[in-house]
Amino acid sequence: MVRILVTGFEPFDGQSLNPSWEVARALHGLQLQGEQGAQVTAVQLPCVFATALPTLQQALAQHRPDIVLALGQAEGRCDFSVERVAINVQDARIPDNAGAQPIDVPVIAGGPAAYFSTLPIKSLVAGLKAAGYPASVSQTAGTFVCNQVFYALQHTLAGLGVHSGFMHLPLLPEQAAQWKGPTLPSWPAPFQIAGVTQALALLVAQRQQKRGDAAITGGTLN
Repeated sequence: MVRILVTGFEPFDGQSLNPSWEVARALHGLQLQGEQGAQVTAVQLPCVFATALPTLQQALAQHRPDIVLALGQAEGRCDFSVERVAINVQDARIPDNAGAQPIDVPVIAGGPAAYFSTLPIKSLVAGLKAAGYPASVSQTAGTFVCNQVFYALQHTLAGLGVHSGFMHLPLLPEQAAQWKGPTLPSWPAPFQIAGVTQALALLVAQRQQKRGDAAITGGTLN
């Protein structure tokens, strides 16, 4: 059984919803069919610099996932934005839910400048598009708590053979309707849930393909 961990954030910046958590919690307990089968566990992360990483570390230790897909909200995005890189900086444009607003602070002191996703990001985007879901590779996860979690996730799992990365989601229509200023793109929750389900199915299939190729060639799974 392939163990999948999906994380989402609590609402922040005075909002009452966060698509990342609405999607993640809808997928909790989902079983995906495949050669080995896969099961999804969802965990909510606080949108707080001081506590997001301990919550993430606890989830990783408890569930020992084979695949991790961290989700976040990105207002203004109009597709599934599969992130390429996390950078070692916290530079918050707004306070987090505890009122903290770090500026030019490293995520992990002395850590590498950046980590790349270990998800097959381009084939994931291609698979989503082929299934009818707008998607793209994004070159920036920002410098707020999303990037902090993405960086710490990759730092923690480096070299362990776990496929992990981050994907940003558009707003929900309920959020866009209340947004002050220009109208922003939004997708209904069922569409986002279906798209992320498709993404997980693609990741499971690609992982199993890689394991099969490694077994045939005598290589290792990275």
